[in-house]
Amino acid sequence: MALGMSDLKKGLKIEVDGIPYKVTEYAHVKPGKGAAFVRCKIRNFLNGKTIEKTFHAGDKFESPDLEQKTMQFLYDDGEMLQFMDVNTYDQIGLTYEQVGDTAKWIIDGMNVDMMFYKGEAITVEPPMTVELKIVETPPNFKGDSQGGKKPATLESGAVVQIPFHILEGEVIKCDTRTGEYLEKVK
Repeated sequence: MALGMSDLKKGLKIEVDGIPYKVTEYAHVKPGKGAAFVRCKIRNFLNGKTIEKTFHAGDKFESPDLEQKTMQFLYDDGEMLQFMDVNTYDQIGLTYEQVGDTAKWIIDGMNVDMMFYKGEAITVEPPMTVELKIVETPPNFKGDSQGGKKPATLESGAVVQIPFHILEGEVIKCDTRTGEYLEKVK
């Protein structure tokens, strides 16, 4: 399916010059002179590198041949992150570069969506929201409740800003796309 400049949006998966990319940021630019264009930051699924690319009105690109499977994160063996297909029980390892920032949101036993390009595993995407336990955060002090925030380290290694009233050992829900605290889990 041919896509054009007007189809671009954050999160869209596109294929440019035979390489699959994901749009991470985009800005529609309408200069005083000349035609409008879209400036994007796109992340290469194969090597994890992000590049800037400009698309003009006549540019066309394809939707990549990606397949998505639900996989369970098993463990980190020191060199690769190991995942298991929940249907066939096949085990697949991905490098830290392939997984990228997703690694800070996943813990042992968590289900993730693994992307395959032409039959080859290329990356994983965590659920949109995750519930994780706080393993380290500063204690509360009297007068801290003025709507401020404090840093908290989660069991997965991610660091998020949380309200002062939340304590170490509690479970919170976070948005993995923005890295923001959403709510305390009861």
